[in-house]
Amino acid sequence: MAIVIRLDRLLVERKIQSNELARKINLSANNLSRVKTGKVKALRLSTLDNICRELNCKPGDILDYVPDDEVE
Repeated sequence: MAIVIRLDRLLVERKIQSNELARKINLSANNLSRVKTGKVKALRLSTLDNICRELNCKPGDILDYVPDDEVE
């Protein structure tokens, strides 16, 4: 099982830079970068909530499930 984070795609669609989003949700740019690149093992629901609120999206717009046999 692989959960894929598609935040980078959403940022491009919304025309917002990572640093700007990090500032708006009160998260360090480093931590947001780790989330964006999928290098985190856990994601707080409060952080996900803040991202969704700021980008006006749903968690499913950011997170995706890819079965093991389809992982890139």
